[in-house]
Amino acid sequence: MSDSEFHRIKRLPPYVFAEVNAMKARARAAGEDIIDLGMGNPDQPTPQHIVDKLIEAVRDPKTHRYSNSRGIPGLRKAHAAYYKRRFNVDVDPESECIVTIGSKEGLANLAQAITSPGDIILVPNPSYPIHPFGFILAGASVRHLPVGQANGTSTDIDSFMIMLERAVRHSVPKPLALVLNYPSNPTAEVVGLDFYRPIVEFCRKHGIYILSDLAYAEVFFDGEPPPSILEIPEAREVAVEFTSMSKTYSMAGWRIGFATGNKTLITALARIKSYLDYGAFTPIQVAATAALNGPQECVEQVRTMYRQRRDVMIEGLASAGWTVPSPSASMFAWAPIPEPFAHLGSLEFSKLLLQEAKVAVAPGIGFGEYGDGHVRLALVENVHRIRQATRNIKEFFRSNAAGAAASKDPAARAALLDPEKAKV
Repeated sequence: MSDSEFHRIKRLPPYVFAEVNAMKARARAAGEDIIDLGMGNPDQPTPQHIVDKLIEAVRDPKTHRYSNSRGIPGLRKAHAAYYKRRFNVDVDPESECIVTIGSKEGLANLAQAITSPGDIILVPNPSYPIHPFGFILAGASVRHLPVGQANGTSTDIDSFMIMLERAVRHSVPKPLALVLNYPSNPTAEVVGLDFYRPIVEFCRKHGIYILSDLAYAEVFFDGEPPPSILEIPEAREVAVEFTSMSKTYSMAGWRIGFATGNKTLITALARIKSYLDYGAFTPIQVAATAALNGPQECVEQVRTMYRQRRDVMIEGLASAGWTVPSPSASMFAWAPIPEPFAHLGSLEFSKLLLQEAKVAVAPGIGFGEYGDGHVRLALVENVHRIRQATRNIKEFFRSNAAGAAASKDPAARAALLDPEKAKV
């Protein structure tokens, strides 16, 4: 028997990152030094005062029992206080907020809660994989909205509204929900509050829910801080927003996030979570409460660190001859494949970078078909390692540009990607 016989598994395409990940594992097993800019996995330790609170809480035997699937009251209140001071948005911690086991789990479980087979969901493309596949696994059909194609500039709201109106007009049945993600993973695009206003008005008019992923709310470098869609008072009639502790406090492995906003959606998520889990381990929730209520200098320190890494990466790539837009938020750079290599596509280019430059990146095709002309570089190595990566890439370009141009011929391309086969 094979897992391909299962209905939901059949709806999942092959994991496009698997090939690069397997190559990376083989290279490391062979003793090669691979600089990994592929996965958005924060490399910094969680701030000490948060760790100390976890240790303190875990020593209390009362915290070892089942927790609450909605999240402990103190953490929901701390999250509501965060929304008030950061966005000037009043949140009812009882009816408009729920703690999730990471924002990814929250979005996937909300998809299970609200989706019927055949429902249509509008999702940006490229996008973080859980945005479409959370709904695909729930039985929905996904209609893609192409975004992020304008060389690092923000999505134009007029163009977006034309796409949105056309998608709704030509969808039967009417779309259930629209997913938004700004700052974007993978494109690092940002938008202002004026971007959200016509979308909220349109979705209210047509009865379409909005799921806003704001995981990178605090990882910003230039200009105004990213806004919350809930800053628009009418938004909570249709919108729920997902946030996360992972990047802000370097707590990725702790798995704590939140869903905030529309009461109907929060109630639906709470209902399905009550059947599926007992919430995150209580000491982790206690520590997360200390993170939100405690000193916030650590957040600025993380922001400064990523800004420094961004500057080193963008300058180093420019020196190598690779022009990459400088992201104003998120922990990623969305890099167009250099022209001599563009015909390879993002997966083959990523494999070549790994093989020749010893640098792992995420192929853009993994985020949707409209991402195939790019690769995503994560700011998850220190400045020294990033400088080494850009030097490796510069040498790779110098020695392979001519071969890349010639590799439009299938046989030459195969030889470029696998020199051993060329010897046969």
